[in-house]
Amino acid sequence: MPQALAGPEIERLIQLLARLPGLGPRSARRAVLHLMRKREDLLLPLAQAMQVAGERIVTCSECGNLDTSDPCAICRDPRRDRSILMVVESVGDLWALERAGALRAAFHVLGGTLSPIDGTGPDDLALGKLLDRATSGEVREVILALNATVEGQTTAHYITDMLAQANVKVTRLAHGVPVGGELDYLDEGTLSAALLSRTAL
Repeated sequence: MPQALAGPEIERLIQLLARLPGLGPRSARRAVLHLMRKREDLLLPLAQAMQVAGERIVTCSECGNLDTSDPCAICRDPRRDRSILMVVESVGDLWALERAGALRAAFHVLGGTLSPIDGTGPDDLALGKLLDRATSGEVREVILALNATVEGQTTAHYITDMLAQANVKVTRLAHGVPVGGELDYLDEGTLSAALLSRTAL
C-alpha cells in the first residue's frame, strides 16, 4: 500500500475530489495543490460556498431541479409555457437546455433512465409524478429530451407507452447531424437517425 504523501486532512480532500466526474487521483492531487497555493483567494471561499450550498440547496418538489427554494426559480417563472413539459434525465440536462434558451417550457427531471443492468426500474424514477403532471389537464405536449443512448431510448419508449391513453402529444428531440458537423466525420448511427428524421424545406 502506498505511503501517504501528506497529512490525513489533505489526503481526505484528495480522496473526495477524486470521486468527482472527470477527476482521478492524479487530477485531484493537482487540484488540491492549486487550492493550497490559493488558500485565501480560492480554498476558503470555496469551502464557505460549499457549506452554504450544502445547507440551502434543495430538490424542487415540482420538477426535480436543484435550487435554494422550493418551488425552484424555473417553476415560479410566470413566463413559462406550462402547457409544454420537457422531460430530462438529470438536472445537468435541464441546465443545458436552459442555456440553449430555445424554449421556455416547464421541466420534469426523471432522475435517471431505465437500466435493468444497473438495477434501475420504473419505481426508481419520477415516472408517477410525470404521469400526474401530464394528465393534470394543463399539459398539451410532453417533449422527451432524453439522451440518444440505449437506456434513453428505452426510457422514451416506456414513457410513450405510459402516456398513450393521456390526452397529450408526445414528441422527441430530433437526432442527427449536429450544426457545423461534416458528414464524413459522423458515425453510421447518427447518419441513420438524421435520414430517418429528415424534414421538408
